[in-house]
Amino acid sequence: MQPGTHFSFGDHKEHGFVASFTSSIPQHLAHWFLEREQFEPVPGAPGLYRLSEPERDGVRRTRQAVHDLRRRGYTVQADIRLNPALSTGPLRPVRPHGLQEHRSRLAQAAAGRTTQRSTPPTTSPPSARPIPPKPTYAPTVHLTAAAGGRSR
Repeated sequence: MQPGTHFSFGDHKEHGFVASFTSSIPQHLAHWFLEREQFEPVPGAPGLYRLSEPERDGVRRTRQAVHDLRRRGYTVQADIRLNPALSTGPLRPVRPHGLQEHRSRLAQAAAGRTTQRSTPPTTSPPSARPIPPKPTYAPTVHLTAAAGGRSR
């Protein structure tokens, strides 16, 4: 392991995808980070963590953990197939859901002209709305006393 390495990721024949940390990072902090990345401590092996549910897209999840820890500034050593910088596959599977096209349309709309910031129209504003005529009769309102209420 290189000096200054904080985490190490690899394959283990018994535990699947595993991670460990070095003494260059406090134990409680390494434990916190690895649990957030869905790694759990291996009983009987202090300092060794295994990926929970490795059959559920384990390679991608381990690559994502390596990527996340590096993005936070930690030095991470990983096997070639678990290293997102050296592996050929994308971090996440590309699904045809149209998100890229939607973002492209939004970007084009944002770059275009808008009517909200344009110059005011040169035509005159519409004339004032006419006031409706006053009714010729007086409206009658019938009030009924509520039954069962208190009398005064």
